[in-house]
Amino acid sequence: MDDLTGYVSDDELAIEPLRKLGWAVETISWRESTVDWNDFALVVLRTTWDYQQFPAAFFASLERIEASKTILQNSLELVRWNLNKLYLRELETKGVRIVPTIWDQPTPTEDHFQNWKRSFGTNEIIIKPYISATAEHTYRLKEYDELLSEIFAARPFMVQPFMPNIVAEGEFSLFYFSGVYSHTILKSPKEADFRVQEEHGGLITEVSPTHEMKQTAESILGLIPETPLYARIDLVRDDSDEFCLMELELIEPALYLRMNENAAELFAKTVDSCLKAAMAD
Repeated sequence: MDDLTGYVSDDELAIEPLRKLGWAVETISWRESTVDWNDFALVVLRTTWDYQQFPAAFFASLERIEASKTILQNSLELVRWNLNKLYLRELETKGVRIVPTIWDQPTPTEDHFQNWKRSFGTNEIIIKPYISATAEHTYRLKEYDELLSEIFAARPFMVQPFMPNIVAEGEFSLFYFSGVYSHTILKSPKEADFRVQEEHGGLITEVSPTHEMKQTAESILGLIPETPLYARIDLVRDDSDEFCLMELELIEPALYLRMNENAAELFAKTVDSCLKAAMAD
């Protein structure tokens, strides 16, 4: 993303550890069309937080990287799989507990909205696009809003009940680098909000994961088509006191390296191992 004004990123914390391991690091916009990707050993996707607005252009850029001699992480195939939130439906068929979701809906109307509430037995609905980031076009509603018809007329969307524990407890994010556990944070929305992202005032705290939390996260990791260089697994507790997968972030998740004293170094060592393994092939 060319302009991170208003966003919080701490990826730079991994740069010095990477340099100490002997690697030069450069930050390049995904929009840069003149760069020769063959000049790099590895391209790591990071704060591309506007890709959802230009998915075709974003993928064209990734395809140029993939066609070069460099390594793309996470891989193009993983990004393609993870881009559309339909991956959640696929994981559900494999036994992953997700937030109850209605898919494949026509342009929303008042009747649809009332049917969704009846179907979930709730008075609050979450509507969000299949392709989204940073909670863009994500809405929490008790009543139908006519703007929904305009917003989602040509934008596939999913419908979920609002999960009260997002406010009561928060959302847990567990981080894994090449399948190795790194750290866990709890993201809580500010008062009178439901969005947990820092850009929307969310509060971030490092926490120790429970055995159940890690077990849930690692069972999900085992279902990913390939082991990702980095993964963030977002969980929320449901009314049955079970953890549900909110999102599996494999494209550009904030890694919250600053929240754990060992995270930046672990991430750098993971990148180093990835590069050395590739060079040994």
